Amino acid sequence: MSVDVAIRKELRADDRSFRLDVAFRSEHRRIVLFGPSGAGKSLTLRAMAGLLSPDEGHVRVDGRALFDRDAGVDLRASERGVAYVFQDYALFPHLTVAQNIGFGLHRGWLNPRRGIHDARVRHWIDAFELAGVAGSYASRISGGQRQRVALARALVAEPRLVLLDEPFAALDPALRGRMRAELLALQARLDLQLLVITHDPADVDVLDGHTIELRDGRVA
Repeated sequence: MSVDVAIRKELRADDRSFRLDVAFRSEHRRIVLFGPSGAGKSLTLRAMAGLLSPDEGHVRVDGRALFDRDAGVDLRASERGVAYVFQDYALFPHLTVAQNIGFGLHRGWLNPRRGIHDARVRHWIDAFELAGVAGSYASRISGGQRQRVALARALVAEPRLVLLDEPFAALDPALRGRMRAELLALQARLDLQLLVITHDPADVDVLDGHTIELRDGRVA
């Protein structure tokens, strides 16, 4: 699967401005956007996921245009087949693990019912070994379990590409090492295509993917 990104976006706040001008193409199963805070990594992911509309350019996944300013294409986030896992996981603390995983499968504002009724939710609960906490509230589980819940919620919709925003930054050093290994094992087992952003050189070494360095809104 190919990922083809060429986007430009001008951002202004008060007397400050930032110009994002990023272009890259990759067919690697694991892509790493590396760079310091403020380099434009998260902005790039948001544009790919449909959470930010660039001023110019295109975003294509496996030849399919998700965004193309010249062609007038700007698919909604729900139509892109791209899953975004936020740095803080963005779980709903008042919902159980099972409800969080199934949230994206339901339209409208109603929360999924308690209990596991959807076979897709049960599949990912089993795949991530979360059965023991499926009925627990997301606010009462460990950091490693929260990361697995966030990944399960992303994967339940069967996305073509998974975007992970600093997935290890909030973890303590011991858990960080385990979760890096767990993510690599998961990708190998499920044959996922991942795009991971990080500012940590250790993540770059362990993930060993197609690394693209960003500096000041551009590919270095």
